[in-house]
Amino acid sequence: MAQVGKPVYTTEYKPHPSETMKAAIWTGTQSIELGEVPKPTITAPKDAIVHVTHCTICGSDLHMYAGDMNKVMEKGLIMGHEAIGIVEEIGPEVKNLKVGDRVIILPVIACGDCFYCKRKEYSLCDCTNPSKELEQMYGHRLSGIFGYSMITGGYPGDQAEYCRVPNADLVCVKAPKDIDPKKLVGLADVTPTAWHGNELAEVGKGDVVGVWGCGAVGLSIQRLAKFRGAAKVYAIDKDVKRLAIAKSYGMIPVDVNEHSNPADYILSIEPHGLDRGIEASGFRSTNSVKHATMRALGMERDSSDTVSAVIKATRKGGNIALIGDFFYSTNNFPIGMLMEKAITLRGGQLYAQKYFPYLLDIVVEGKYDPSFMFTHEDKLENISQNYDAFFNHKVPGGLKVCLSTAFGRAQS
Repeated sequence: MAQVGKPVYTTEYKPHPSETMKAAIWTGTQSIELGEVPKPTITAPKDAIVHVTHCTICGSDLHMYAGDMNKVMEKGLIMGHEAIGIVEEIGPEVKNLKVGDRVIILPVIACGDCFYCKRKEYSLCDCTNPSKELEQMYGHRLSGIFGYSMITGGYPGDQAEYCRVPNADLVCVKAPKDIDPKKLVGLADVTPTAWHGNELAEVGKGDVVGVWGCGAVGLSIQRLAKFRGAAKVYAIDKDVKRLAIAKSYGMIPVDVNEHSNPADYILSIEPHGLDRGIEASGFRSTNSVKHATMRALGMERDSSDTVSAVIKATRKGGNIALIGDFFYSTNNFPIGMLMEKAITLRGGQLYAQKYFPYLLDIVVEGKYDPSFMFTHEDKLENISQNYDAFFNHKVPGGLKVCLSTAFGRAQS
């Protein structure tokens, strides 16, 4: 294999000998239970233990909830990779954090020292993911990610009352204590992921941009594209409520229920094509009977419906970014159209650490507010019901829920 270096980070969950905590644990398809599990402790000198105050459910958590990743899951894995909290304990080699600091826990676990980390490509880290299965699949391992299956390291997540954070100086971002927690939870994953999508697509001033998907990430991509100077942003989705939200922020909605071939529709009003196309709906998104049938029959794992539409709608020489998760393989991918149109196609998980402190600064300065994505608030204790609501598109307000722990509620 072409793997460079060896994973050196332990994913061991060393429990506290006497204390327990509440955590959301995966127990099977469409089954997330709030369980009582041992509280984690320091297992390496650069670890920190964070007492979680607020967390949320990510759209990518639904891949595991839906059963699409059962083969790479283990019962009992603590879910979640978007949380904030207060540092309770630090290892002897943690230099930039102290007990009592308020922190954002970033989803990507990076070493900071390998070839990729030195290039600030943190989600490609060589050293934090021990998964041999992922190396066999892709030829290389990627970084570890909290609560995101065994192929990303099997790290316990942070939909819990406590989280052990490896290499905490790099994986935690110190945050002011007087900022709305929803703004900070929004900065844990969604906002840097959306920024990453704009970076990969090279969105700039005057661009015409199309974003497939109007969930929290898609809407954030759209808003940040405007922030970066895009002239027009098309928002493509099937959900009329989310399209209405996009329109309220100045986007041009494209309802796939009305325009079953959104690429042709966009080209009818933008003959030149999109300068930048961004896919933010992912492998479970289908818009044709063909791909829906192939997925249902197990003939393909990932659908290329939306990717094909993005490629067709994007101008010759344009840029495309894949931000919605794709893991396996697809059929009927338009490789000829991609090649002949001289389109640059990029993807990958977010380089979370790279985009701070800039993203935190624009939020603190009031230039951008990511809290819009939280249309509902609830308690961590109700996380099972919130997974069901999110999966079935029944979250009040239509986007994400911000969950508070008992500790978090006591802080407010």
